[in-house]
Amino acid sequence: MAADERDYNLTEEQKAVKAKYPPLNKKYEYLDHTADVQLHAWGDTLEEAFEQCVMAMFGYMTDTETVEPVDTVEVEAEGHDMLSLLFHFLDEWLYKFSANEFFIPREVKVLYIDRMQFKIRSIGWGEEFSLPKHPQGTEVKAITYSAMQICEDEKPEVFVIIDI
Repeated sequence: MAADERDYNLTEEQKAVKAKYPPLNKKYEYLDHTADVQLHAWGDTLEEAFEQCVMAMFGYMTDTETVEPVDTVEVEAEGHDMLSLLFHFLDEWLYKFSANEFFIPREVKVLYIDRMQFKIRSIGWGEEFSLPKHPQGTEVKAITYSAMQICEDEKPEVFVIIDI
């Protein structure tokens, strides 16, 4: 399922917010997976592929184009290899949503990935999730390691299964 194929039946107010900003450049899709969803994200760089993976996760929860960039949140994560780094990166972003901040980004930018120390630093622009303002998609319960892949051959791409 392509990124823009999820139908959220937007209200007029949600459509108005969406119209205020340029459309997002979505480089991700949803692949069917038994009881879960596989995120497939890509970019010109590994940083962009990681950014797109975060946005794919949030795009499953709401139409991220209805989110206004009124707040910023920084997320850092570390791992012991690149797969654990991707896992912890997504998990930290999910925590920003599910803890008590309910922060949902419109855009995420990876500031750097340290491939030797397996550390990542990112910033997101968005706002607090609000049901009247943002259409409700499917809650993401957890990130999984199942079938996780980072491919850097021709174009960087990542595959992650999320528990919904």
